[in-house]
Order: sequence, then structure tokens, then C-alpha cells
Amino acid sequence: MVSQLVRLTVSCAVLGAGVAMLLLASLGSDGYSTMINGFSIATGVTFWVVNLVVGIVLVGMAWARGLTPGLGTITQPVVVGFVVSGLLEVFDEPETMAIRAILLALSFPVVAVGVAGYLAVDAGAGPTEAAALAFDPPVPFMWSYSVVQGGGAALGWLCGAAVGPGTLLVIVLLGPLVDLLARRFPVLSPDGPATGAERA
Repeated sequence: MVSQLVRLTVSCAVLGAGVAMLLLASLGSDGYSTMINGFSIATGVTFWVVNLVVGIVLVGMAWARGLTPGLGTITQPVVVGFVVSGLLEVFDEPETMAIRAILLALSFPVVAVGVAGYLAVDAGAGPTEAAALAFDPPVPFMWSYSVVQGGGAALGWLCGAAVGPGTLLVIVLLGPLVDLLARRFPVLSPDGPATGAERA
């Protein structure tokens, strides 16, 4: 149990570091954050309240499809939020486009390792991953994750949130990269997270 908790916390911290890098690059956020920001703009409700409500809805939807919440469902947003907030307070947005582009490129493997690592612990998924895993099967995670991120970005954009090249890269690349890492590295193997077929 202690080992599982350590792996979960470290993986979520890595994920938080990757998200902070993506935000510091300021070239477009992930689809889920874009959706939350858009809903916040459209409704006038603060970001954290919208994030909480949407998170509960997505986790509830996944639960209805057989993906049981767990320690990871709570740990992921708490640890990621703490790490992101801390790093954004310490580091400023780079002034040069070159450094921002490098940060954007480096953020993807970091985020992917964090997502694959915390899912492999099989202690429950956070809202975005839960929504994607809820439809695996019939849709493999690598594609359902892209659909969730893309749908979130589209909804956020329609509600007034900004999108950028980073948003598009997250939609296209992040799901397949998480899937690739999980298959290539045993510590990130989906032997941890149950697929839809295993839950059925």
C-alpha cells in the first residue's frame, strides 16, 4: 500500500510538472483546462468551482460505466494542482519564443509519463482520464483520450476560451504517447489500470 501511494504521488507530481511546463509555454493549454476556462468565462463562475463540478460529472459518468473511483481520483487533482500552482509561482513565462517552444516540446513526454504512471497504479483515475477510460472499449484509450481532449477544447473555444498550437498537439499526440509509453515500459504498463474489457 505504501509503495502504491508513493508511485501514485510521484506520478501525479510528474504530471503536475508537465502541465506547468505546458502552461508556462503559453502556447495553448490542454483540452480539459480549455473547457473549464471556457465554462468559467461563459457562466461567470470561478474556475475552481467549474473544475470541481465538471470533475464530479465526468467521474460519475465513468463510474456509471464501471470505472470505480479510488484514491487516485482524489490524489491526482490535489497533487497536480499543488505542483502546478507551486511551479507557476516560482517560474515566470519565458520571454523568447524559442524557449517557449522548447518548453512545449518537453512538456509532452513529461505529461505522458505522469498520466501513464498514475494510471498504472490502478488506484482510480482523475476526471479527464476517467472519461476516456469509460469508453475503452469500444474505443481504445489512445483515441478516446484524444476525443475527450478535442471535445473539451471545442466546447471551451465556443465558450470564449483561447486555444493554440499546444492545444492541438495535446489532442493529437498525448493519447497515443501515453499508450506507447504504457506498452514499452513495464513500470508504466497497463497491467495496473484496468481496461474496459477487464472491468466488464
